[in-house]
Amino acid sequence: MSGPATNLMVPGLRRNMVTICAMTATIMQALDTTIANVALPYMQGTLSASQDQINWVLTSYIVAAAIMTAPVGWIANRYGRKRIFIICSAGFTFASVLCGLAQDINQMVLFRLLQGVFGAALVPLSQAVMLDYYTLQERAKAMSIWGMGVMMGPIMGPSLGAWLTETYSWHWVFFVNLPFGAITVLGLIIFMDETKKDLSLKFDWFGFGALAIAIGALQLALDRGEQLDWFESVEIVTEFTISAIAFYYFFAHSFTTSRPFIQFALFKDRNFLTGCIFMTVMGLVLYSTMALASPYLQNVIGYPIITAGGLLASRGFGTFFAMMLVGRLMRFFEARTLIISGLTLTAGSLFWMTGWTDQTQAPEIVAVSIIQGFGFGLVFVPLSTVSFLSLPNNLRTDGTSMLTLLRNVASSVGISIVIAELTQGTRRTYAILSEHINPFNHALQMPDVSRMIDLSSDAGRAMADRIVSIQAQIIAFAHDYQIVMIFILCTIPLALMIGSTKATLRKQTAGPEHAVME
Repeated sequence: MSGPATNLMVPGLRRNMVTICAMTATIMQALDTTIANVALPYMQGTLSASQDQINWVLTSYIVAAAIMTAPVGWIANRYGRKRIFIICSAGFTFASVLCGLAQDINQMVLFRLLQGVFGAALVPLSQAVMLDYYTLQERAKAMSIWGMGVMMGPIMGPSLGAWLTETYSWHWVFFVNLPFGAITVLGLIIFMDETKKDLSLKFDWFGFGALAIAIGALQLALDRGEQLDWFESVEIVTEFTISAIAFYYFFAHSFTTSRPFIQFALFKDRNFLTGCIFMTVMGLVLYSTMALASPYLQNVIGYPIITAGGLLASRGFGTFFAMMLVGRLMRFFEARTLIISGLTLTAGSLFWMTGWTDQTQAPEIVAVSIIQGFGFGLVFVPLSTVSFLSLPNNLRTDGTSMLTLLRNVASSVGISIVIAELTQGTRRTYAILSEHINPFNHALQMPDVSRMIDLSSDAGRAMADRIVSIQAQIIAFAHDYQIVMIFILCTIPLALMIGSTKATLRKQTAGPEHAVME
């Protein structure tokens, strides 16, 4: 956003309609990060794809979205935020319909690439629009509303995807975006005002190219590493090497050119820098715990996918309640206090989850999920508010793009780490436990046990193998939850870097009121 600040407020109806459009755009993009996962086995048969080919349905979207998130700030400043928002919303909706109509795996991957290209701008632009249309005093409420879409989308995506796939077909996982997209495009055309364009902006092609290669290669390595056994694969080593070299050239170029692709003035603002750190933490924790929760409920406890999705949705209710409440809490508590409280609740819920077994009951799962979701909500809204509290208006769109990019990359890193550790931990624990399954183990010679597990029969050995496999998974999951918990606890002291939000608000509102629109 550029130009002088004004003290004009956006009329109530117009602001409400723009808020609805920003929310529908956010929900569309956030849903599509997870909604297609559960439909992959169904797509595989229909599209006659191998396991490796069908995984590209997810990989292509993730890579395209990651690469195209970086230039969103420049494109919006250069051509106008309204125009780009409408083009990206319409393009994403059209690409979603094409995905639902895809006839083979090649078409599907191509259309998912288009989805990622257009969808990359939706979350950062919607956040920038929300920040524009609300005053400083209303930022907490605005970020609560916006955060519901960002946080609820990934949490509810698997549940909605499972229901649509089971009830109708996998095609509706993509067709569901059509009504949201139509509402968004029409609403933006009618109600949103255009921002000023800065035609003097020049595009840093070298910087963008280096960053695109770096992020794309990194995302490919993180997404495919588990399938290809990480550094045992030449492809993964090559992708990490290309990513490292490209990052080197990007930073070397950015620090030596007069107009770099990324405006590093962003990071001179302490609140924004702290926001970047904690947004990275949130991306890593939110998506890594989601990646663990679904396989635990389905593979360890044995819930069907619909039931597992319903239990996981309870985390969304906790997040929803926290986001409704946190806007009011920020009037009385500092943002850093709420962030520390939320991180503590999240760490506590993960500690509780380390004690889960295959006998854990649904009420306990729901209770822990609600607490964990509530903790996420307490962190996300104050964090989104603080990040832009003292950031200049002309850097706002670049800031939203950077936060989205960091959250997406961190989510890929977090998922890769926990899944790799889960796989290795399961194998390691299984090997240790299976050493004790032999005829000389006195525990197996007890009458009750020997009748159930008769190692002299095929059925008994199969039963023993299943029990050991389940226990190995339980221990590996507990270890993963413990790793994420320790990571959160280590980041809590960093919240003290956040300045006083009340003092900053008093200082900024003492002078001319900040602009809500140009």
